[in-house]
Amino acid sequence: MSIEIKAPTFPESVQEGNIATWHKKPGDSVTRDELLVDIETDKVVLEVVAPADGTLEEVLKGEGDIVQSNEVIARVTAGASSAKSAAEKEPEPEAKAESGAKPDDSSNDSSDEKIASPAARKLAEEKGVDLQKVSGSGKDGRITKEDIVAIQPASPEQPASVSAPAPAASLPSLAEGDRVEKRVPMTRMRSRIAERLVQVTQTTAMLTTFNEVDMHRIMNLRAEFKDSFSKIHNGTRLGFMGFFVRAATEALKRFPAVNASIDGTDVVYHGYQDVGVAVSTDKGLVVPVLRNADTMSIADVESTIAEFGGKARDGKLSIEEMTGGTFTITNGGVFGSLLSTPILNPPQTAILGMHKIQERPVAENGQVVIRPMMYLALSYDHRLVDGKEAVQFLVAIKEMIENPAKILLEI
Repeated sequence: MSIEIKAPTFPESVQEGNIATWHKKPGDSVTRDELLVDIETDKVVLEVVAPADGTLEEVLKGEGDIVQSNEVIARVTAGASSAKSAAEKEPEPEAKAESGAKPDDSSNDSSDEKIASPAARKLAEEKGVDLQKVSGSGKDGRITKEDIVAIQPASPEQPASVSAPAPAASLPSLAEGDRVEKRVPMTRMRSRIAERLVQVTQTTAMLTTFNEVDMHRIMNLRAEFKDSFSKIHNGTRLGFMGFFVRAATEALKRFPAVNASIDGTDVVYHGYQDVGVAVSTDKGLVVPVLRNADTMSIADVESTIAEFGGKARDGKLSIEEMTGGTFTITNGGVFGSLLSTPILNPPQTAILGMHKIQERPVAENGQVVIRPMMYLALSYDHRLVDGKEAVQFLVAIKEMIENPAKILLEI
């Protein structure tokens, strides 16, 4: 029986996608829930798995081809994989007999392939784990992602991922003085990011205001309580983002225009604070959203951001997790940026940029002292937010970070 393999149903905000990678070729055996193909949209990478055991009969869309929602991209012949495997293994006893081996010996080499979930297979490839040597804890011996995670690498000093060749190793050897160029198509996600960035610069009146914040009280607070915080909150790390998200949500309540958006000739004021947190990945910048951030504790913020970071690295963020948002925070300081002008994330009207913490001499009560200082940048759409509001908003965040008790007391 032939089964059609269709592209997933794309959300309304996604018009089409591209075939990124086929993990199987026509004629290959497949098992139920085994990963067949990755489809890249302008927001996420979607995985399509096999609906049943069988053989990949035909591929209708090759890598790089554009696909629409629910479009047929391949066909699988159900139930053919076992027959194909038997046919492939049938000549083996004769071959062994010709070489003097007993026909019965072939039975020891024809062990069935282990059944594993797509996530487990992907993680096993990354860690260099042989699935044939793993005992599955799932139903009918299925290998789960947790089974792979539980396996410790044989040599902690040299994890399996280190053995992968660097991209530069694939380049041909060059004589001294040779100049080489490599042309690759822009990914759909990168293309969409570029399109939106150009759109922002052309359709908004973007302006940036700056300030600096003394981080010594926050840093002292973090140093004093980070161990107990992690112990109480199940290993959640106490970082700076939790404080900034809480300060931003309080400031957004005071200055609703910074939390608003423009829709045509209307201004939409949001009675909630959904804060996007920019996360850098190999495929581009993504912005998962903290829903109702004003109701989240610092521990909730930190644990959710850590979860988003893991999903972003694995390409597992859903479109729903990246949709919406009324305000965005980006932290270029983790890469060493001392000062920058963050670009708006439309249709939002403001974005807060955090930067590197660096010790600088500052005047305090008439004396020069050394303090850990951070530059803050607020880019905003001047069509909706006046300079006075933008400056006061940034000053409010500065005051709350410099006096953390104000975050707790909401003053």
